Amino acid sequence: MKREDLYKWIDLQPEIVRQLNQIGGSLDLEALEPHLKRLSDRKTAAQAYRDLKALFKEDSDHLQMLYCHLECARRAFDRYEAKHIPQTIYVDTMKCFTRFIEECGKKNGRLFFDRGWWTYRQVSMSLFRIGELEYEFTSWQGENVIGLHIPSDADFSEAAVDASLKQAKAFFQTYFGDYHYGKYTCGSWLISPALTPFLSGHSNILSFQKRFHVVSEDGKDKEFIEWLFEAPIDTDYETLPADTGLRRKVRELLLNGKTIGSAYGIMKDESMTGKAAVCLTSGNSPVQCE
Repeated sequence: MKREDLYKWIDLQPEIVRQLNQIGGSLDLEALEPHLKRLSDRKTAAQAYRDLKALFKEDSDHLQMLYCHLECARRAFDRYEAKHIPQTIYVDTMKCFTRFIEECGKKNGRLFFDRGWWTYRQVSMSLFRIGELEYEFTSWQGENVIGLHIPSDADFSEAAVDASLKQAKAFFQTYFGDYHYGKYTCGSWLISPALTPFLSGHSNILSFQKRFHVVSEDGKDKEFIEWLFEAPIDTDYETLPADTGLRRKVRELLLNGKTIGSAYGIMKDESMTGKAAVCLTSGNSPVQCE
C-alpha cells in the first residue's frame, strides 16, 4: 500500500497530510527501521513508543511520531491481507488517527497528534475495530482477556453493541483462534458507581453499567473530564460546558468538591453466550450522552 492511499482511506486531514509530507523528506527511515519493526510487534510496541518519544523530544506537535505510526499502519495492511482480515476492519481500525486528531483539535483549538501512547496498539495489531466497538488483546490477573473500547463516533445503542460483540466472537475464532480468553474487561469513568445516580432510566450508559461486575474503583482518576467535556483535564471547572444534562450534573458535582473517578469491570458470564455485556474503556475516546 502507498502512503498516500492510506491517508485517503482514513480521510486524514489535508492540513496534517501536508505537514507529514514535509516531515517525510527529513526523516531517515533507514535509521528508524529498528524502532519501526519493534513498534509493529505487539510484544515490543509499548517500549518502542517510549524510545521514539525520547528520540523525538523536540517535536512539540508529535508529527514525527505520527509519521512513524502511520508508516507502521501502512505496513500492517500486508499482515491483514495475509490473514485475510476484511479490508473494512483495517480501515475502521486505522481511522483512529483521524478521529484522535479531530478530538485533539476540539479540545485545544488546533490540530496535532497526542495519542502515540495509545495508537501503537492499532499498528501492532493488538487492537481492532469490529463494527461499533474496539477490541484489544490484553491481560487481567495473569490471564488472557479482551479489553473493550468505545470510539467517539460509535453507535452506543444496545443493539449496535450486541451486533459488534457477535462479529467480534467470529473474528477472534476465525483469525486468532490460538488466542484463548474467557473474559471481556476494561476500566472507565463510564462504569463508575459515582456516575450512576446521574443517569436516566433509558440511558445507554446505564444499560452498559448493568452488564458487568465492578471489581475496583479509582477516585483519583480525572480522565472523565477529557472524555465527557472534550476539554483538557486541568480545565477550570467553572468553564466546563454544561450543554447536556449529564455535563451539567457532573460539572456541579465537581464544583462541590466531589468527583466521578473510574472503575474496572469484568463482563458478566451470561454475556459471553451472545447477548453482549460490555465494560468500557476511558483511555480512548469520549461518548456523547445525556
